[in-house]
Amino acid sequence: MTTEYSGSGDPKRSMELLWGVRERPKRGPKPKLTVDDIVRTAVAVADAEGLDALSMRRIADDLGVATMSIYTYVPGKAELIDVMVDRTLGELTPPDGVPGGWRARLEHIARENWALYHRHPWLLQVAVARPPLGPNMLAKYEFELRAVEGAGFTDLEMDSVVALVTGFAESAARVSVNAVEAERRSGISDAEWWEATAPLLERLVSFEDYPIGSRVGSAAGQEYNAAVAPGRAFEFGLDRILDGIAALLSSR
Repeated sequence: MTTEYSGSGDPKRSMELLWGVRERPKRGPKPKLTVDDIVRTAVAVADAEGLDALSMRRIADDLGVATMSIYTYVPGKAELIDVMVDRTLGELTPPDGVPGGWRARLEHIARENWALYHRHPWLLQVAVARPPLGPNMLAKYEFELRAVEGAGFTDLEMDSVVALVTGFAESAARVSVNAVEAERRSGISDAEWWEATAPLLERLVSFEDYPIGSRVGSAAGQEYNAAVAPGRAFEFGLDRILDGIAALLSSR
């Protein structure tokens, strides 16, 4: 899968699209489309087939218009992806009102991000070193910081704690989404893959050379009934990260 990079288009046009600055002319015929129409269609294509399937022509075909008409609203794929990312972030539910203090709020944030990546797996194809600074991106950062405001962190620690939790959710979701994609592309389940692989492994490998890996891998395989268990790893890792953050606070 191709990796796309947010912020790789025209910054001025991306910001105008993100914030809805460019309004249609008051005179002349009413436009057939809106930016929202295009973004909604683009997200639907990406959800179903990934970003590799996304093109201005594909969007135009799905909307029943000429390809060149799409460029009247959106200058290119790079700027469109910026808006797509920001719009999907608007689906996140802030942790305000979640009982249980900062820990429960951070857990809520992690789970919301985990679920978002599963609803829109193409988000994992977008590198956001230069994040699209739209209203939903800024709102997300604000409510994530609000989740730990007053807990006893410095401002820099607040930023780092949020980055740690959201980064972990993204990384864990990537493993989970990749596992689903591997099954889809291969057409066989994890159990079927293991049934085909295990006899060859037993014939070719001496497990005495890997005593610890054999013992632990066998226990994990029997428990998971698969080579990996992304959901279980997410739960375990999230608890350990929150434990570590709590230890930081208690050391003060």
